Amino acid sequence: MNELLDPLILARWQFGLTTLYHFLFVPLTIGMAFLVAILQTAWVRTDNPAYLRLVKLFGKIFLINFAMGVVTGIVQEFQFGMNWSEYSRFVGDVFGAPLAIEGLAAFFVEATFIGLWIFGWDRLPRLLHLASIWMVSLATIASAYFILAANAFMQNPVGYAMNAERGRAELTDLGAVLTNPVALAAFPHTIFASLMFAATVIVAVAAWHLKRGQHLEVMRKALRFGLWSNIVAFVGTAISGDQLSLAMVDAQPMKMAAAEGLYETSAPASFSIFTLGTPDGASELFSIRIPYLLSFLSTHTLDGEVEGINDLQAQYAAQWGPGDYTPIIWVTYWSFRWMIALGGLAALVSVVGLWLTRKGAKRPVHPLAWKIAIWTAPLPMIAALVGWIFTEMGRQPWIVFGLLKTEAAVSPNVAGWQVLVSLAVFTIVYGSLAVVEFKLITKAAQEGPPEIEVDTDADGRPRVDPDKLAIVY
Repeated sequence: MNELLDPLILARWQFGLTTLYHFLFVPLTIGMAFLVAILQTAWVRTDNPAYLRLVKLFGKIFLINFAMGVVTGIVQEFQFGMNWSEYSRFVGDVFGAPLAIEGLAAFFVEATFIGLWIFGWDRLPRLLHLASIWMVSLATIASAYFILAANAFMQNPVGYAMNAERGRAELTDLGAVLTNPVALAAFPHTIFASLMFAATVIVAVAAWHLKRGQHLEVMRKALRFGLWSNIVAFVGTAISGDQLSLAMVDAQPMKMAAAEGLYETSAPASFSIFTLGTPDGASELFSIRIPYLLSFLSTHTLDGEVEGINDLQAQYAAQWGPGDYTPIIWVTYWSFRWMIALGGLAALVSVVGLWLTRKGAKRPVHPLAWKIAIWTAPLPMIAALVGWIFTEMGRQPWIVFGLLKTEAAVSPNVAGWQVLVSLAVFTIVYGSLAVVEFKLITKAAQEGPPEIEVDTDADGRPRVDPDKLAIVY
């Protein structure tokens, strides 16, 4: 019973669940803003009303998702003062700087230009209105960077000095915090993963309509656009993920060792696709391995040495004192593989989709293929979620690596039952909001692209009357 009301365990569950819930909306917001901006650019350049209809459809989905992301993000930040006051006191001077920039600069710009984009369809010149959605996209990307910079300090503390008298870390170099190698590596990886999620949502919506023979011309464009976007984003995710692995090895070698369940230092080190064995690594019952791959991921050489869990545990104990410095191995091991597998599967579906829908294809697309395309949409999202779990759980037992343990960061005067009540309330409220979000997006997706009145110019090309562009959201 005492464990059930342990404030530390409950606070970790609450923050983990609310963070993962908030992260449902973040990738779609980042990715969809960028892809909608591309679609609107295509409309401005070609005057093809099909692109404008797609902008209206996916712009509506973007705005629904954006509103939910703002609400859940604000609630998440409250928890720093509610359940993690010791963390806030210890690192607030450093952690708060990039978050303040994100709120005052990036989010302010984002909110301002979203308003201009929503209400400026029939009020702003076409190019200025297009610039508005690009500013929204750039602001969401900048917002992501500042948040990642704050998180990167937890992974790889830089730009600070310890104030022994006050018992806290204090900011000494904002530039070092903003150019943290972990942030520089995690940023493109996050952006490309977000584009994958948004692209598969576009693919799913297009496949749903094409399966039913609806809006054929428009949805064929959407399908091909989504498929290509997903493939390009996957390539970017894979390349940036490789760079993130190098940064991770430099900052937290224990995380890479835990990702493989590698207990003994090895050179060269293989990467296991699937392994069955004892939790302590003493016995390996069955394993499918790729020789040299872990060495390459860790060092970019085929025979590079990768430090094992046992050696790192001994080093950390000598450096920081007695204790267990090993994360939960099965969580890190499997989350790392699910992240890779789900992202790769989503990309594979897109490659097959491009082949099935290529020009000159002699057979109609099988109904099962449309269903697979529809159900591909959650794969990049789940991959991002388990990737985030790997990132945060692989850092344990530290909340700020090498400086502050998680157990020392929880609010000292918050009782377990109080955290449990707020956890229950958040779960109920967030569960209800998730249902509302899903229904709103599903309804918008199933309604499809709105019809637009089209005129023709002197050369017979389609032209949309600017007075008929207003979008009601």
